[in-house]
Amino acid sequence: STLYPKTCAWRCFKVLDFLNKIIPNVMRSTDRLLDSILATLQMTLWSGVVMFVCGLFLGVVLTVTREGGIMQRKALYQVLDKLINVCRSIPFVIFIAILLPVTKAIMGTKIGVRGVIVPLVAASVPFFARQVESALAHVEHGLIEAAESMGKSPVNIIFTVYLYESIPAIARGTTITLINLIGLTAMAGYVGAGGLGDYAITWGYNYGHYDIIWVSVLFVILIVSVIQLAGNFVAKRFSH
Repeated sequence: STLYPKTCAWRCFKVLDFLNKIIPNVMRSTDRLLDSILATLQMTLWSGVVMFVCGLFLGVVLTVTREGGIMQRKALYQVLDKLINVCRSIPFVIFIAILLPVTKAIMGTKIGVRGVIVPLVAASVPFFARQVESALAHVEHGLIEAAESMGKSPVNIIFTVYLYESIPAIARGTTITLINLIGLTAMAGYVGAGGLGDYAITWGYNYGHYDIIWVSVLFVILIVSVIQLAGNFVAKRFSH
């Protein structure tokens, strides 16, 4: 019993000694690494929540207002369709610059995590809306006709048929979009938002500290893997 604490302390010392040898620059800046991980998670979480709500709404509107839809509105569909196409064609870095005044007005700042939420949402919502539109398009038309023959309202059909039947596909679309969002956060350093991408470039590449780059990549892979596993679980759980 008296040797066990010494054994644990010795093992911890050996682990720290090993880490100091293979990733010395990371070990000297662990606080900066933790701040970068937290910034990436915050950007992904906040922009992801807004992206999901807005993108889901737009995807549903695109589906039900298109020609032959249960709430057909050709003019509205054409406007939304063209607007989404335009937004999807704008590179994210340009989006950041274009939306600086809007970001300042909404968030009260142009820098930091809060300063990049608006561009992240603006860049990801059109992409996710298309994912939702594609998911809803695969719902069997016979189910929709059956719901209409039962006298269900368009809103009822949206929730009980379109969305319910598309949960696995929407889960997969959400996973793809969130992973894409992780990639966009890597460019958030342009507005001083921090994150793992900024940490890897500013403190890794610029100083030739390649251990910082590899550790940043490792944590990005870890975050992406967790998102992928969660998405696969939801898709499998609601498949029917």
